[in-house]
Amino acid sequence: MDFLEVFVESSDIGIEFASGVVYANGITGIMVNDKRDFDEFIKAPDRQWDYIDDELMEKKLTDKNGITFFVTDNASGIESLNAIKRELERVKKTENDFDLGSFDVTIKNVKEEDWANNWKKYFKPFNIGQNIVIKPSWEEYENNDSKIVLNIDPGHIFGTGSHETTQGCIEFIEKYIKNGDIVADIGCGSGILAIAAILEGAKFATAVDIDPNAIEIVKQNAELNDIDITKYEVFSGDILNDDDLIVKLKKYDAVFANIVADIVIPLCEKVPDIIKPNGVFICSGIIDDRLDEVKEALLKNGFALLEVSAKKDWRAVVSRFVKE
Repeated sequence: MDFLEVFVESSDIGIEFASGVVYANGITGIMVNDKRDFDEFIKAPDRQWDYIDDELMEKKLTDKNGITFFVTDNASGIESLNAIKRELERVKKTENDFDLGSFDVTIKNVKEEDWANNWKKYFKPFNIGQNIVIKPSWEEYENNDSKIVLNIDPGHIFGTGSHETTQGCIEFIEKYIKNGDIVADIGCGSGILAIAAILEGAKFATAVDIDPNAIEIVKQNAELNDIDITKYEVFSGDILNDDDLIVKLKKYDAVFANIVADIVIPLCEKVPDIIKPNGVFICSGIIDDRLDEVKEALLKNGFALLEVSAKKDWRAVVSRFVKE
């Protein structure tokens, strides 16, 4: 299996935040380049060496601060990388009391302009659940089985359906969404969950994402699926910290959140404000180690657990709001 080497540039403090984002997305193998460590090594009074290679010294002095990690060079790895990039952007916006550095993401030996298109070679039509086929907008597909075909062009935003977290959500949407439901997709990315819900019979969908670029991408993907503008709305904002955004939202039959556990847990306090009694909350992006924390947050905020699904190290949870 091939891997991509990814580097996130950051400040000294930013290393901790960037590492937390990568860990939250299920990647535990991280290499840290902190210039402070090398400075301490050079200045150590009890050092046991009397020579260091000039080339190594120059490299260490000019290396950028940050972390390095690896993702698989396939569709799932690409989705993981897009999720990490998206979460880094969110952290940089919300943790603005700290100088976190640039959080620029680079892929070793791959030019950005090449990466923007080369990843598409991994993205082919595929089935999710019983009835849904995810189809890249640039691929052909003969629908001989009368499947629901969901056309998607995610751009640089998370949400091709290739990642286990997205698949878990879509399978639950297929199972729990009823004709005429009104739904909300929090952290919508490409809009794939909102679109899947509408194609499954939802009457209306609200899509929300902290990245303003998501607004246009969701609209483009809705158009790819012949979804009329009257059947959805898109907002940019942070539902955890923006009370004005909460006011704009409705009361929903179902709410989706495919993010990470660190966001899902506090979101459990906010969802009761926007969900109907007995409404369904589908959340994903949860690594196995954090599942118990998510369950605890759900129970604490009036939700009854219905079902948990597992795909590799990822978990998706369905709960019902039983407390007004």
